[in-house]
Amino acid sequence: MSRATVSWTEIQMVVSIINRRTGRLVGDRGEGVISTAIAVLIVSFIGAAMWVAFNSIWADAEANISREVGTIGGSGP
Repeated sequence: MSRATVSWTEIQMVVSIINRRTGRLVGDRGEGVISTAIAVLIVSFIGAAMWVAFNSIWADAEANISREVGTIGGSGP
C-alpha cells in the first residue's frame, strides 16, 4: 500500500474511535440537504402569505378606485 493510503486509513480509524467515545454517530452527511429543504418550505409559506395579502390589498384598492371614479364621473356640471 502507498503511504497516502496508510495515512488515510489511520486517520479514519482515529476519527471512528473519537466518534464512538463522544457518542456521535456516522457524520453530518445530508445536513445541508435537510436545512435547505426546511428553508425552501419556510420561504414558500412566506410567499403564500404574501400572495394572500396582496390579493386582499388589490381587491380593496380596486373597490376604492371604482368608487372614486364613479364619484368623479357622476358629479359633473
